[in-house]
Amino acid sequence: MNQKNTYQSLGPIETNIISRLTYEKRNIIRAKELDQLFNLSPEDRKQIVFRLKKKNILLTIKPGIYVFSPLEAGLQGTGVNEFLIPPIFFPKKNYYIGYSTMYSYYGFTEQLFQTVYVLNTSKYMGKIICGLSYKFIKIPENCFYGLEKIKVKDEEVNISSKERTLIDLIYFNKPVGGRKRASEILKKFVNNDKCDIVKLVEYATRFPIIKTRKQIGLILDETKITKKALIPLVKSIEKTSIISFENTRRGTLNKKWRVIINAAQE
Repeated sequence: MNQKNTYQSLGPIETNIISRLTYEKRNIIRAKELDQLFNLSPEDRKQIVFRLKKKNILLTIKPGIYVFSPLEAGLQGTGVNEFLIPPIFFPKKNYYIGYSTMYSYYGFTEQLFQTVYVLNTSKYMGKIICGLSYKFIKIPENCFYGLEKIKVKDEEVNISSKERTLIDLIYFNKPVGGRKRASEILKKFVNNDKCDIVKLVEYATRFPIIKTRKQIGLILDETKITKKALIPLVKSIEKTSIISFENTRRGTLNKKWRVIINAAQE
């Protein structure tokens, strides 16, 4: 159905809804807003939403919340900023957008990833929303730190800060090609003064996974960070067990980080 035929098939209420939402440049609309703005009963609104969805003018994010796609966008509809979806699922703000989504955002890599990662304290699931792939990963509350708020179309959105994202990069390194590449990125950002060193060490020290803290320590020892600046991170692992990053215990022990270092570098 072309745009002209779509216009001809619209009723007066549907036309009014489309005209107003287009004029106001609305991207996301809720059922209760439709009721209030256009004086609709719940039953009338359900019928109108059903018809607009068939024409790809409304796309469901979750029950009662829709993306509005103006007719001018054509049959494929309009896109929605991927950062606007998570706040809808987490009204208590117990989430942040992170992992590979933020690797691109901060310029760690030029690669664009297909999945939006949403770290949160309540949901674990995968979901396709308006053609975008989302992965909600449940994390413990002690991992919920080092975040920032940004504005996206007047909506406040939680994201991981650059320093927290660098910590997550070492933990979740597969998207950039593994541990070696992640280490190179971290060193580059530290040595080129592209991050806050104090925050970086603080966030590394707070990270609950000891193995990751040791990996970060080994990496930061190869940067310009001073020994004094690393003291909090060293203290956080000094009474922990000796580990290897590979399936072998052969190699030279790094006493400072309590790691069998040759295995870690293979």
